[in-house]
Amino acid sequence: MRIVVISDSHGKSGAIDKILASQPDAKAVFFLGDCVRDIEDFEFLYSDKTFYAVSGNCDYNSFLPSTGLASIDGVRIFYTHGHTLNVKYTKEHLLKTLKQNDCKIGLYGHTHISDIVYEDGVYLVNPGSVSRSRNGRESYAVIDITEKGIMPIIITI
Repeated sequence: MRIVVISDSHGKSGAIDKILASQPDAKAVFFLGDCVRDIEDFEFLYSDKTFYAVSGNCDYNSFLPSTGLASIDGVRIFYTHGHTLNVKYTKEHLLKTLKQNDCKIGLYGHTHISDIVYEDGVYLVNPGSVSRSRNGRESYAVIDITEKGIMPIIITI
């Protein structure tokens, strides 16, 4: 199964539209906060996909939680914006939370820096930002979960 991971759109819903149109095989979309309203309309436009979303530090009036858990094809996924776990400074809290919840994938945003790390048997995936990258070009992540394993990649826009 293919998963699309998007974060930190900050009002650039057009970028989200292009991403989703370019990933027709994706069955799940994770939005990791900072302008959650940017993703809301796409849930109706892409009814064939399952959407998961959390609020970020810029989502002041959102009723969404800051963290979530999902299971896709038997793989447990923890997802968060990351500001409540101090991901700008350390991944220690995120890793601890993944272990406590028996997750194989941890998705986080907030830093606006794309990154994929495999550590202690889990993948940490930050898709970067679709609007305000801090390490070059705007980006998002795609994760394929297959019988042979988990394959995350970063795609620049």
